[in-house]
Amino acid sequence: MKAHYSLKKRLIIYVSIFSVVLGCLLIFSAYRIALEEIDEILDAQMQNLAERVADHQPQPARSDFDAHERYHEEDLFVDVWAYDQQDHLNDELNLLVAPVKKKGFYSHNTIHDEWHTYVLPSEKYQIQVSQQNSVRKSLAFELALNMFIPYVLFLPFALWSLIWVIRRNLKPLDDFKDELIKRGAYELKPIQANQYPEEITPTIQEMNHLFERILSSQQEQKQFTADAAHELRTPITALNLQTKILLQQFPNDPAIKNLSKGLVRVQHLVSQLLSLAKQDSSVYNEEAQLFDLNQLTVGCVEQLIQFALQKEIDLGMDEQQKIELFTQEYAVHSIIYNLIDNAIKYTPEKGIINVSISRENSRAVIIVEDSGSGIDVSQFDNIKKRFYRIHNHNEIGSGLGLSIVDKAIQHLRGSLEFSKSENLGGLKVTVKLPIMKHNLIHADY
Repeated sequence: MKAHYSLKKRLIIYVSIFSVVLGCLLIFSAYRIALEEIDEILDAQMQNLAERVADHQPQPARSDFDAHERYHEEDLFVDVWAYDQQDHLNDELNLLVAPVKKKGFYSHNTIHDEWHTYVLPSEKYQIQVSQQNSVRKSLAFELALNMFIPYVLFLPFALWSLIWVIRRNLKPLDDFKDELIKRGAYELKPIQANQYPEEITPTIQEMNHLFERILSSQQEQKQFTADAAHELRTPITALNLQTKILLQQFPNDPAIKNLSKGLVRVQHLVSQLLSLAKQDSSVYNEEAQLFDLNQLTVGCVEQLIQFALQKEIDLGMDEQQKIELFTQEYAVHSIIYNLIDNAIKYTPEKGIINVSISRENSRAVIIVEDSGSGIDVSQFDNIKKRFYRIHNHNEIGSGLGLSIVDKAIQHLRGSLEFSKSENLGGLKVTVKLPIMKHNLIHADY
């Protein structure tokens, strides 16, 4: 698998390398240009000096060259020697060029250096002005280095500016990433492309098309679930009534009893599917409203009290202070109703279920705990999955109740926690919802 890489880091590295290479090319070019200019200036100076010596009746003269001394660009060596005296040509420190017939510049080597010499022959003498090539190269390098020093001094600032420019121009990519991260799992609204550069606009457009296809597919699935559940509800209700009539006529028939239990289970499943379809539908796009959480909870208890009485369960609610929520009432009702309904199913006969409401900073805390057998800690994540049921629980259930609760809590930006009830010994479910005083909650669906 090919490793991922950072486009921003690559650009910074490549720009830095390019700047260093550019600096090397700059100093090399500056050195070559400076050397050419120095050659031109010093050659003219050497030629002018040789011609001035020739105009003033020259006499034989030898320059004094010291191999251990460091010379500069202004140091020129002038030699005048007669053609009939050439013994000095064999001197190891000899700077002289063998007799030539044509004036001009010549190069020759000695044991100490390479020399650049202008030779001006006359009738009796050969006049020459010499200079070390290393002197010219050192001067050219010094000039090039002086030109390069400002570049080196400004290079860090230039690189910092380039890095800032790169990061600034690539910031839309980070903004695009942040926008995707902040989106909910089911938030499929189109991304606004007008705030991003045109280079990533095609990508955004394709993603929007993908969101449209996913949304359309989800809506078809949700509509199918809702339609199927709705169509099944009426015939199942009719079958359930017919089964009750049969039970009245044949109260001890085991087959009819099993049929009745199966129909109750199917009826509950259909009811949960309708609740799930309603949760996924546009109802969750309703605007937030202000309501009394205590009254809503009391209403849920009253709706389910008959089911609790059938199992002789003590379903009660602690007296609490008044808490008002500014959120979607239907979603909160679905949470509390399903938690109490789930507790009734899995609490044995003559058990206890307690519902309590409290305030914790800026959050409302809803706690539903029972005296049932509880759930192992290792199952806490699994019970939030759709259609997941604990194997050792034989009560009628579809495995959708806690899934509906979890999804609604996520939608309301709340939290869901499971633990063991310290007072009753069964399962304790803690829900924390934000108490919002303003701003509407926007749906993720």
